[in-house]
Amino acid sequence: MASILPITQNPDIRFLGRLLGDVIKAYGGEKLYRQTEYIRSASVDRARGVAGADLVDTGLDALSLDDTLAFVRGFMLFSMLANLAEDRQGISVEPGADLASAVAALEAHGISKDAVLALLDTALIVPVMTAHPTEVRRKSMIDHKNRIADLMQLMDSGKTETDNGEQIEEAIARQIALLWQTRPLRRERLYVQDEIENVLAYFRDVFLPVLPALYARWERVLGARPQSFLRVGNWIGGDRDGNPYVQAEQLKFALSRACEAALTFYLDAVHALGAELSISTELAQVPQAVLDLAEKSGDTSPSRKDEPYRRALTGIYSRLCASYVALTGKQPARPSSLVAEAYEEPTALRRDLALIAQGLASESSGVLATGGALGRLIRAVETFGFHLATLDMRQNSDVHERVVAELLKQAGVEADYAALDEFARIALLRRELASNRPLGSRFAGYSEETASELAIVHAAADALKTYGPQCITHYIISKAESVSDMLEVNIILKEAGLWQAGVDGAPPQATIMSVPLFETIADLEAAPSIMTAYFGLPEIGGIVTRRGHQEVMIGYSDSNKDGGYLTSTWGLHQASKALEPVFAQVGTAMQLFHGRGGAVGRGGGSSFAAIRAQPPGTVQGRIRVTEQGEIIAAKFGTRDVAAVNLEAMTSATLLASLEPEALSEKDAARFATAMDQLSSGAFTAYRALVYGTEGFKEFFRELTPIQEISGLKIGSRPASRTKSTRIEDLRAIPWVFSWAQARVMLPGWYGVGHALSDFEDKALLADMVQAWPFFRSAMANLEMVLAKSDLGIARRYLPLVQDQAAADSIFGRIAEGWSKTHDELLALTGQSRLLEKNPALETSIRLRLPYIEPLNLLQIELLKRHRAGEDDARIKEGIELSINAIATALRNSG
Repeated sequence: MASILPITQNPDIRFLGRLLGDVIKAYGGEKLYRQTEYIRSASVDRARGVAGADLVDTGLDALSLDDTLAFVRGFMLFSMLANLAEDRQGISVEPGADLASAVAALEAHGISKDAVLALLDTALIVPVMTAHPTEVRRKSMIDHKNRIADLMQLMDSGKTETDNGEQIEEAIARQIALLWQTRPLRRERLYVQDEIENVLAYFRDVFLPVLPALYARWERVLGARPQSFLRVGNWIGGDRDGNPYVQAEQLKFALSRACEAALTFYLDAVHALGAELSISTELAQVPQAVLDLAEKSGDTSPSRKDEPYRRALTGIYSRLCASYVALTGKQPARPSSLVAEAYEEPTALRRDLALIAQGLASESSGVLATGGALGRLIRAVETFGFHLATLDMRQNSDVHERVVAELLKQAGVEADYAALDEFARIALLRRELASNRPLGSRFAGYSEETASELAIVHAAADALKTYGPQCITHYIISKAESVSDMLEVNIILKEAGLWQAGVDGAPPQATIMSVPLFETIADLEAAPSIMTAYFGLPEIGGIVTRRGHQEVMIGYSDSNKDGGYLTSTWGLHQASKALEPVFAQVGTAMQLFHGRGGAVGRGGGSSFAAIRAQPPGTVQGRIRVTEQGEIIAAKFGTRDVAAVNLEAMTSATLLASLEPEALSEKDAARFATAMDQLSSGAFTAYRALVYGTEGFKEFFRELTPIQEISGLKIGSRPASRTKSTRIEDLRAIPWVFSWAQARVMLPGWYGVGHALSDFEDKALLADMVQAWPFFRSAMANLEMVLAKSDLGIARRYLPLVQDQAAADSIFGRIAEGWSKTHDELLALTGQSRLLEKNPALETSIRLRLPYIEPLNLLQIELLKRHRAGEDDARIKEGIELSINAIATALRNSG
């Protein structure tokens, strides 16, 4: 038995923890400080296994309700500051997860930079921001944390004072004090507009400046200038699945505010360039093209008569102001005094900026020719356009079916579309898609649902005309189970002119791509046959071939809830692999959109490892990945952290696309056979527990704080798609989030132990871990979630369950499954304890555990009182605070 490493803290954690202690003492009082220190030290001793520590009073019973609220806030803030310290330390940065390392690794395999550049010419890598509600912190809390990160960076540079003369340590302490006195919980439920504004802050403050800087670095690594292959996407304002609050107005608001943010960034950048480029014709040779642009600017100021670059930029600025007014209906903060014509599209703006860049480069090969701020601005315009981020539309296939049925009935085409079988539906839908005649009529009296859906697609059509073709390119179909599900979307898009039938020999055109989301295990298995049939339709096959690619979205969350961790992971892998020859047959690129979440049960874990573990031939330089909830702040909360994660995603995509396959055909075949057996065993065990055990639904709802989580003001979307209490109808996010709160983490591991223990060829499993990136990544994520779970604490939640006999029986099965999974994993990886071979992650998790245990114990007590009918508002607030604090400490809990 190897000895357990001591819990170490990096210097940042010690520094920030000391300042937090000073703040608690100053603002919470000496009593609270001493109580907090006592509880903390007692919990740390128990976590370290100090002799007799289990017999020591936890100190929690001495807390009044007011003390409890303050104590929970203190532990939550420590976890937040520890997260910040670890991000600065680079605990999430993996070896080789930068572009230079990826290029070097590929060159070692004989793959040249020219091959990398050729791939990037057609590549598309997109993290997509979504509004899934697992970010429990208010944005004000995140903002204070980010200011602390900025101040720590100043301290890294050797400074002791800020630019305004304030002592840096004092400034950090002030931000911690502000955190202490900032209300961490939202009083009102978020509206869609709030979510839009929240995500816009990341685009404005992080993505707009970071992406151009990354591209500048990559140009140096590659020795050439690639096209803008890395972009950012957005769901917020277009994702309507189960969210009745996203309608046409919200879509318009999201696009308008995004355009406003992009244009404001460009205006500020052009203004700064105007101040910088003071080049005089008396001292430099200026090309005629720049002189002509200066003359057209309308800038006749005598003081700038000999400064053509400034005059040209004045003209560009005035045109951008006109674009701002035309596209947003508002005046910019710094309007131009000149009257100018608006830019009709971002390519025209780019041409003017490029003309200036060419002028600077024409005189010599000096430093003015190397890009700088102007080069970054040109890259920003290429990357973000006037739309900032492509907004996806998403809706459930059941809604589409009802809308199409009503349109067909009202138009006198088909009285009962829902009664038709699949073949009849496809035939009917194809006939309608062959004509540009709309089904809808402004004189018809449609249901509220149909009217809303039609309004959405008309708003999308208007947006494309206003902001350009990149503002909306994808329409995601949740619960896609058939070809007709995809054709129905095209029917609805046709109502707004976004599907054009081929006439007079012209081929049909689809302005927005219809994208199926395959979510359950059965959906994933059916995906290849559905896509084969879809591509087999001549009008569809032609569109896909001309476009050059087609997207398919695969869902991690619902497949996990449906079949468990191992079966979901393997099902996604196999579906991706089975789709590749379908696309190859059509001769078009496959673009997989991975619907991942933060928790392992929802596809969380290392993105770098996950992308590299994709089946050969399934990435091809094109990938989109959802980023949601607390993961957005964790991965993109600051510019430095965002740069690391964006580069890791890019590097992993290059390696997954170009790196030679490591497995031989023989190994690949025997490993796949083994995984089929493992997946089957895990699926059987998981389904038997979750869906085959009487009373399990009630056990889950009473053991975990799912009822209380459903009431949190953390998102505009309801916790369930329907009013049903069935697990099948519960959204995957609260399902995973609730198990994490109770420290069971069941969706991330249950069933794996059964499968591993029943598998007889242990040597084969060991080979799979060593040689197969897919299996190694799956086991690494499993190990992380096991390390964060704690069945000893979970058992303390059992008294919350009314049927104690059922509770003991079900929990006994869960505990047995955990022990199997734990023991089998250690044997498989040759370790004596979890994370023995990953000391950085082990230290990170073990540092947090003593701070989570008291939060769980307090949460249990508050849940008991709340469910017993006590109506003190502080009890409810304490529960919500504990949920917030535990989620912050666990990091990827939702």
